[in-house]
Amino acid sequence: MSELLQIGAVNERPKPPRAEDLNLRFSDRAVAELEALKTHYPNWKACILPGLWIAQREYGGFLSGEAIAEVAHRLQRSYAEVEGVATFYSMYNTAHVPGKHKIEVCTCLTCQVCGAYPLWEHLKAKLGIGHGETTADGMFTLEEVECLNACDRAPLIQVGDQYIGPLDTAGVDRLLDELRGRSDSTVVQMADVVVQVHLREPERNPT
Repeated sequence: MSELLQIGAVNERPKPPRAEDLNLRFSDRAVAELEALKTHYPNWKACILPGLWIAQREYGGFLSGEAIAEVAHRLQRSYAEVEGVATFYSMYNTAHVPGKHKIEVCTCLTCQVCGAYPLWEHLKAKLGIGHGETTADGMFTLEEVECLNACDRAPLIQVGDQYIGPLDTAGVDRLLDELRGRSDSTVVQMADVVVQVHLREPERNPT
């Protein structure tokens, strides 16, 4: 009978990334927020979701490998574990760098009946892009999404943390003009809103 070959230590798990191997980019504010969040939960693993939202804000709306590694380091989790969480949820931007504004168009039943697809086709023609694509100037990313759970406002679009609807093509054109005139990124703003929801009032916007 052959002997069982044991490779490595029993139950050995991947190690967290080391600080010396990383270019840590969290601001003082982000570090303070994460430290506050650590006190909310029985273990640091439970902070992965809000930690990723902090990283998405700090890294300009995109969870690059470096962003994921920083969260893993600060929470003492392996890179693989944090990456697995980040890539599981569609609200984290891991597949590609999003535009300054992500336009999410609901095309589920109620929105579809109320005219979502004409809006979708209008946006594709107006921006010259399709699902999951970003305009050449980096301004807009367009996505077709599942039910946004606001059927009373169909057809509905989400931009950042805002639901906008009901809309027609003229309303879409006005929205695009408004977004082009904004100096901030609604993708980054969305991440910050989610972070603040996770924090208690005295912990928000620490200096």
